[in-house]
Amino acid sequence: MDLELLFQGNNLLRLLGGLWVSVRIALISMGCSIVLGTLFGLLMRSRSRIVRLLCQLYLEFIRIMPPLVLLFLVFFETTRAWNLNLSGELAAVIVFTLWGTAEMGDLVRGAVGAIPLHQYDSARAIGMTGAQLQRHVILPQTLRRLVPLTVNLTTRMIKTTSLVALIGVVEVIKVAQQIIDANRFDYPNAALWLYGAVFLLYFVVCYAISLFSRYLERKWAMQ
Repeated sequence: MDLELLFQGNNLLRLLGGLWVSVRIALISMGCSIVLGTLFGLLMRSRSRIVRLLCQLYLEFIRIMPPLVLLFLVFFETTRAWNLNLSGELAAVIVFTLWGTAEMGDLVRGAVGAIPLHQYDSARAIGMTGAQLQRHVILPQTLRRLVPLTVNLTTRMIKTTSLVALIGVVEVIKVAQQIIDANRFDYPNAALWLYGAVFLLYFVVCYAISLFSRYLERKWAMQ
């Protein structure tokens, strides 16, 4: 049976190793995106029209440009133009951080903007300072709104890491392809099982992140 190929030798361990590459790229990129995206989101609410315009141009550029094109530009063109020797993983982290910062910034902008103005007025009316307003009124509500949106962006990023195989990174999809190619004559129908296993691995990781998000939402709802 072609399913046996999955458990032969170290094939399963290789798939798990490839999955870890995908998850590592996504989590590092997402961590950077949360920090930079928060700052970017605050900049998008700047009173300066020029700053807002520049932020909007960056956001639209990232949204219009396909991630695969960005990967090729960063990985191949930076090497040629500036004589940099970027690894595939580093190039992937840079690209996904650029993408995640833009998306996260827009989420932060929307979450902060969704807070009703009367809450600002009420907080000032009872004597809260600007710092107290941000800490006790704005930040808690913003976090509650951002958790499900951030989880959605994280799962999207994990799934999109499959593109990094095209710049030489051996992630889970690439590992599955290598196993299939090496055993195509002995196990001609193994692709169904291998890609099914990859789907299951992606599902487990993304579902675990989703469960953690629900836990946070329930915990905050009880406070």
